[in-house]
Amino acid sequence: MSNETNSPPHAGTANTFGFRTVPETERQGLVNAVFSSVASRYDLMNDLMSGGLHRLWKADFVGMIGAPKADRAFQLLDVAGGTGDIAIRYAEASGPNATAVLCDISPEMLAEGQRKVSAKGFDNRIRLTQGNAEALPFPSGTFDAYTIAFGIRNVTHIEAALAEAHRVLKIGGRFLCLEFSECQVPLLDRIYDFHSFEVIPRLGAMTAGSADPYRYLVESIRRFPNQDAFAEMIRGAGFERVSVRNLTGGIAAIHSGWKI
Repeated sequence: MSNETNSPPHAGTANTFGFRTVPETERQGLVNAVFSSVASRYDLMNDLMSGGLHRLWKADFVGMIGAPKADRAFQLLDVAGGTGDIAIRYAEASGPNATAVLCDISPEMLAEGQRKVSAKGFDNRIRLTQGNAEALPFPSGTFDAYTIAFGIRNVTHIEAALAEAHRVLKIGGRFLCLEFSECQVPLLDRIYDFHSFEVIPRLGAMTAGSADPYRYLVESIRRFPNQDAFAEMIRGAGFERVSVRNLTGGIAAIHSGWKI
């Protein structure tokens, strides 16, 4: 089962919901409904989507933030931060004055994130707030780093989210995005497609009672711009020294850019 038979060309996200065409004004509500329905099973969902590899990818991703281990202050903004995986890993890997704001549009996801942050004892270093990636509720030039992991493809207007990322970063701040991308290894791409379109929805139905949220998530990956196209979007938002690091043959990729 190949990309050619299962997905249209990379087409952006503004008026799509998976492979369906929907009114642009309705898309965000449909996406929000997906995440409100899977919030309590979000970690399981990531395991199913990545075969457990997301844990290794996130470790690499957090290592690229470069947060100080000493007492120097450093402030991270983690957008679409979900249940807190990135913010918690960042807090564990950094010094006591490295703080984070976890921002997510979904109150259900934020509730799960707050539960995990409190359980880890990081309430004094990680603050959670509800907000839309396209219109962040923070002053310009506030953060040392901006991260978004497996969230940018769920944004309706990606260019607006990238512009907001650039706005809220300090001069010298770094943008980092971890996202599913285009597999670039022959044969592996076919195995990945079979896993995505045949295995994941069935596992979702077995473990969560519904295949629909998982089917949307798989389809949204195929709709997302590939590595080169997304890198151009990041440059278009004003970032410099843009780079791409493929993970597991391009199944996922880390995009990096600097506000200079």
